[in-house]
Amino acid sequence: MKLTLGLSVITLASITAFTGIVPPAKSNKIKSAPAKIVTVSNKFAKPVVFKVDNKTSKLTWLAKKATGEHSGTVEVSDGSFTVEGNTLKAGSFDIDTRSITDTDIADEGANGKLVTHLKSPDFFSVEKHPKANFVLTSATKAAGSTYNVKGNLTIKGITNEVSFPATVAVSGKKLTANAKITIDRTKYDIKFRSKNFFENLGDKVIYDDFDIDVALVANAQ
Repeated sequence: MKLTLGLSVITLASITAFTGIVPPAKSNKIKSAPAKIVTVSNKFAKPVVFKVDNKTSKLTWLAKKATGEHSGTVEVSDGSFTVEGNTLKAGSFDIDTRSITDTDIADEGANGKLVTHLKSPDFFSVEKHPKANFVLTSATKAAGSTYNVKGNLTIKGITNEVSFPATVAVSGKKLTANAKITIDRTKYDIKFRSKNFFENLGDKVIYDDFDIDVALVANAQ
């Protein structure tokens, strides 16, 4: 048996020397289980609702006629915006037409006469339609906090689509929205002294388009 073992050792040594191949040593390593792959999903911010503060929000209007212009204010009565992932998703606000004022006529009597006329059926018919309303239908980001906005504007119970650029910014729990909306009053049955509906008005013409500058402030709920 010793002779056989010796020959085996000699033979193994001879093979190694001749071929250069070293027989593999027996491994004592324990194979580890394959690592588990953990997938982490992105979590988007939950929608945040901002309620319009009607005390700090402001709407101003400007209307022009052949012989000059008038300007004033009107109050926001309610409104809210929804923001998700720092992007505007929805919004609306209500306007109290009964609150309309004129700010360019100093004489109290003349001022009151104009405001009374603006509240009459010739213009906004505030007794019958005390509220105007804007509802956002789409807001496409242009750059930074600027959006191209579309929405439905309702005045005197008549709804038309309007579009305009707007700046909507969120800082902490406060949202600000600023825009200038140009409105064709005749689309809302406000035709008083419109040259498109009355002839021979001369310098009594009131232009069809008027502007509303919107400056809204809203707080996160």
